[in-house]
Amino acid sequence: MMSESLKIPHISTGDMLREALKNATELGRKAKAFMESGALVPDALVDAIVADRLERDDCRGGFILDGYPRTIPQAEFLRSILEKDGTKLLTIGVEAPDGELIRRLSSRWTCPKCGKMFNADLDPGKAGGRCDVCGTALVQRKDDMAEVIAERLQVYHKTTKPLIRYYQDHGSYVEVNGNRPAEEIFESIMGIVREKTMICA
Repeated sequence: MMSESLKIPHISTGDMLREALKNATELGRKAKAFMESGALVPDALVDAIVADRLERDDCRGGFILDGYPRTIPQAEFLRSILEKDGTKLLTIGVEAPDGELIRRLSSRWTCPKCGKMFNADLDPGKAGGRCDVCGTALVQRKDDMAEVIAERLQVYHKTTKPLIRYYQDHGSYVEVNGNRPAEEIFESIMGIVREKTMICA
């Protein structure tokens, strides 16, 4: 929604890693064991794909990073990239209780052919059903299973949550309540983006 509204690319490190996994690239093979266990993919692997992606022409007017950075070293690496051309950074934390996150993520079903995602909470018929775009049988990714999500959240609290303090210290962190409908969260985030863009202009 943000990408469409702002006309800038949405860059999901998770999507890029899953694509590498599907295409059996060298990066995909290296990342596979980490992703399937719920552990974080090592910084060096993720840094490399992010750096490569940010060099593309469509990122010149701005971009949305989703799922990166997740560690302080990744944040330092990103800062070193952005400082080269003076790109300003806005970090938005979407906070929601662990139980709600497990419920949301474990209800996701994915089309292995076209990549479209479906939410079984919003459309119960999609659990084990078929994609309404290409007709392929939907699957639940291993990293969307409740036990793997719980492990990912433990890793988050230990490794990623310190980033909140890091970005607070750098004056670029804003938090929104994520325990609301998506449309309300989107409006809150866009209000912050508009305000910060005016301040930076």
